[in-house]
Amino acid sequence: MRCRRQAGRRRPAERGSVTIVAAAVLGVVAVLALGTADLVRSLAAVGRAQTAADAAALAAARDLAVPIGEEPEAAAVAFAGRNGARLLSCACATGTGAVVVVVEVALHLATLGDRVVRARARAVVEGWPVSPNLPERGT
Repeated sequence: MRCRRQAGRRRPAERGSVTIVAAAVLGVVAVLALGTADLVRSLAAVGRAQTAADAAALAAARDLAVPIGEEPEAAAVAFAGRNGARLLSCACATGTGAVVVVVEVALHLATLGDRVVRARARAVVEGWPVSPNLPERGT
């Protein structure tokens, strides 16, 4: 009668347990990879939205300071579009010394679906009186 098991032999109940653990680990790795990819996409969209807002605000402020025949809001729409964003609002009335724009960038995330990132930027034309009715950045 043998009391010890032979080395390297497994009992039939333990067969395939490594496969289950490996499948679980691969599932966790896949979820982490999707989450990381979504995080990177989100950060890139935030940067793209802020770049578009800054460009739109500067373009509108340029047209306030040196009119070239184009309305400041049209310039803001054009520059936001060139940077992959859509202009939501532009407080850029002629005769004011400041511009505040809000833009949005569409974003598709693998785990959360479609989302929108918004950004705001403000540009002031130096030497012009600034209207007190324009909101400050971040408000």
